[in-house]
Amino acid sequence: MIVNADFALKAVINTQDINWEPSPIPGVERKYLDRVGEEVAIASTVVKYAANSSFTSHVHGGGEEILVLDGVFSDEFGDYPAGSYLRNPPKSSHTPFSKQGCTLFVKLRHFHPEDLETVRINTNTAAWHPGTVPGLSVMPLHEFDGVGTALVKWAPDTIFNPHVHPGGEEIFVIKGVFHDEYDSYSTGTWIRSPRYSKHAPFTKSEGALIYVKTGHLDNPIQQ
Repeated sequence: MIVNADFALKAVINTQDINWEPSPIPGVERKYLDRVGEEVAIASTVVKYAANSSFTSHVHGGGEEILVLDGVFSDEFGDYPAGSYLRNPPKSSHTPFSKQGCTLFVKLRHFHPEDLETVRINTNTAAWHPGTVPGLSVMPLHEFDGVGTALVKWAPDTIFNPHVHPGGEEIFVIKGVFHDEYDSYSTGTWIRSPRYSKHAPFTKSEGALIYVKTGHLDNPIQQ
């Protein structure tokens, strides 16, 4: 399956506007954002577990990154409420399920092969740090080999400086409305901007909370 597989192109999807697709497991549905491959794929996906659904035990050959958007996600190692950020490194395995149902933002098979850290962060209780402009707060989630992942909280009417992303940038809007000179991006919108893309982002009265990953589009297929 090929979905938004040209990483040199900008891609924008409002996930509220696309349909759920069935997975091989009853009770688990997906919305494809980008994908290179079939069930074993480099992929960015929104995944929904119905209440009392489970996925088969599996190994993450290239790692798995999860942000729990709503509900409670679980596996044999613990329960992860909305706001949980998880990283399962290459060659790790688990058997996921959800008792009450949940929605996840998931990225597969994009880890550096030497990035072997297991990460569990409850972003509801982790510390925020001041950003580089007034109104901006940052929660670092992970950093490895020039690839950074964070949550960024924008107060209403915050303006950021125009800037360039040499290694590309990926954003998922968790809450509110995020803006730049090109468009406005409401809750549930996914944006992938290629290497050396530039923009001047800002918020209006709603403010925004976004997931941001930078530096990972230098060589995405080989990772």
